[in-house]
Amino acid sequence: MAQSRPGDDASEVKRAKTALQALNFFMADLQAGIGPFLGVFLQQRGWATGPIGTVMTVGGIAGMIMTVPAGAFIDHTEKKRLVVIVTGICTVMASFLILLSQSGWVVTVSQVATAIAGAAIGPAVTGMTLGVVRQNGFNAQNGRNQAWNHAGNMVGAGLSGWLGWKFGMPAIFYLAAVFGVLAIITVMMIPEAAIDHQAARGLENEGGGEDDAEDGKAEGFRALLKNKPMLILAAALACFHLGNGAMLPLYGLAVVGAGKGNPALFTATTVVVAQAVMIVASLVAMRMSAGKGYWLVLLISFAALPLRGFLAGTFIENWGVWPVQALDGIGAGLQSVAVPGLVACLLAGTGRVNVGQGAVMTVQGLGASLSPAIGGWIAQGLGYHIAFYILGSFALASLALWIVFARTIEGACESAANPDNGDPQSA
Repeated sequence: MAQSRPGDDASEVKRAKTALQALNFFMADLQAGIGPFLGVFLQQRGWATGPIGTVMTVGGIAGMIMTVPAGAFIDHTEKKRLVVIVTGICTVMASFLILLSQSGWVVTVSQVATAIAGAAIGPAVTGMTLGVVRQNGFNAQNGRNQAWNHAGNMVGAGLSGWLGWKFGMPAIFYLAAVFGVLAIITVMMIPEAAIDHQAARGLENEGGGEDDAEDGKAEGFRALLKNKPMLILAAALACFHLGNGAMLPLYGLAVVGAGKGNPALFTATTVVVAQAVMIVASLVAMRMSAGKGYWLVLLISFAALPLRGFLAGTFIENWGVWPVQALDGIGAGLQSVAVPGLVACLLAGTGRVNVGQGAVMTVQGLGASLSPAIGGWIAQGLGYHIAFYILGSFALASLALWIVFARTIEGACESAANPDNGDPQSA
């Protein structure tokens, strides 16, 4: 006899969706620690741009290495809420290490720990979302999650800027701890019964029968490599993040280093402007992808970076934060919805959805982790202007890939926008 599946209780699903949105708001600081404030914090303590970029790259590489194993663990475990709790505690503790000492090895250890925790929390929240709303509801719920996440980043950055200006940069670390505690509280508010752990890994049980629990014939990692649209997506994202990863911290260092902005307030402004635009961009992406697929959404996101690099290299001024970071908000906001949604649909039925999310994050991380070192050393050797022009040009490769393989990607995007109308793997 058919049994009810996890997540079938409407009241529990409603509570879970609300808690997911609150979690995304408060977990913003958990994903990046003190984020762009780290560069300015270290600069004030005598660090040069090259070593700052290098230590960020080391953390990025550690996170990149862990993303696929973390995704595989999320696919396997039914303790997804506990993963968020543990990563939250580890991130807060790692950030406080930097307050104790700014020596090279302490900062490196802190960034490595933060990156590893960030590699786990992303797939965990994506998996819980998919487990609560399933494939048909994922695009809409993920769009709302991302809007709340960007709002959390914006509020956190605004408060960090004010606290850093009023009480000094160490106050930012204490704010991050408060956000971490609130994230842990909100994840505990998600009813465990609302999460269908089979659906969370991309194995929806259509019949709802007892035997369906045995249909989890999760494909091997070959499922990630034989999917051509996913490989194209990963390559395009790697090129994009190779240029994008260093832009935010480097622009803050350039303006503050030129004496054209208060360290805490200007760095906060760079984040607030970008995140405010990301809120709108994520909601636009949710609607656009539901109607037209993901190809156009991601094309616009890739096109934003070359223009951003040109503006950043031309105008290293306090007011430049507005156009430069608005373009960051457009690119990152669109991708925050389009990338997880497309990956979830492309790997539906494989049981490897969260491994797939981790694999894409790994390739993104390859670009993002190298970017700070490349940007930092170029800036130190050739100046900030040249560094921004070079970083912005990397996205031209993303645009080329996306346009050359437009037919392949558009077919996959159409399937993703209408998951009931075809097999997403067939593209």
